[in-house]
Amino acid sequence: MTADPFRCVPPPANAHARTRRCGPFTVVEVVGEIDLATAALLAEHLDAATARPECDVVVDLRRVDFFDCSGLRVLCRAETRAGGHGGRLRVVSDAPRIRRLLHGAGLLGRFAPLSRVPGENE
Repeated sequence: MTADPFRCVPPPANAHARTRRCGPFTVVEVVGEIDLATAALLAEHLDAATARPECDVVVDLRRVDFFDCSGLRVLCRAETRAGGHGGRLRVVSDAPRIRRLLHGAGLLGRFAPLSRVPGENE
């Protein structure tokens, strides 16, 4: 199977996710509610962001209103994929509800939230 050279290209922004660069990082900004109906919109951005070797992906959850286990599944899959390519995936969130969700799911150690995207001005 040959590699698809367009696979790393970010998909167009949608109502729930958009991808941008910030220095060495690929930042996936997430907006609104991520649930069973919208998780695929986030997944398409994370799939593209984690497709290349040694990717350094930051998922910005600061504008998320709701995030359920469907979103957690997408995050876990993307983090595993990034690690498999020698990269990493981190999350940004200052919301206590996101921290509680990660803690309750036993994922706080895997996704210890950063307070901001590395390299961005405060």
